[in-house]
Amino acid sequence: MSSRNVPRPPQPAPTSAAFEHARFKESMRVVHDLGGQEGGAIPLEESKPKSWELNTYAICECLSWRGVWTNVEKLRRGADLGDKYLAVPYSARWLLAAARALVDRDHITLTELTDKIEEVRRRHAQKSPR
Repeated sequence: MSSRNVPRPPQPAPTSAAFEHARFKESMRVVHDLGGQEGGAIPLEESKPKSWELNTYAICECLSWRGVWTNVEKLRRGADLGDKYLAVPYSARWLLAAARALVDRDHITLTELTDKIEEVRRRHAQKSPR
């Protein structure tokens, strides 16, 4: 009588050699690592950060200092934005990540956040010349 629960010897983990080159190369292409891909050089622009970008940096650092998120969580949330990752400017990614962290950790509600966004939009619309 044989048992089906006999332990099997450990199997070696798959390596890059287990894939054909094209499949391995494709699996290594991620949205956050665009270096070396076809499409030409990316033009570098000298620019001074805008005040909202500097404020975003300060907000994100303060959230870290106050224990709202760790540096690892900040990086993960900033990179884990799905389709929005390439659709918004760099600093906007951090604003989205910070907002999500504040709501997820119950520091604010989603309603409070959306109400504040609308309040700021109205205030900005009143100041902006048309």
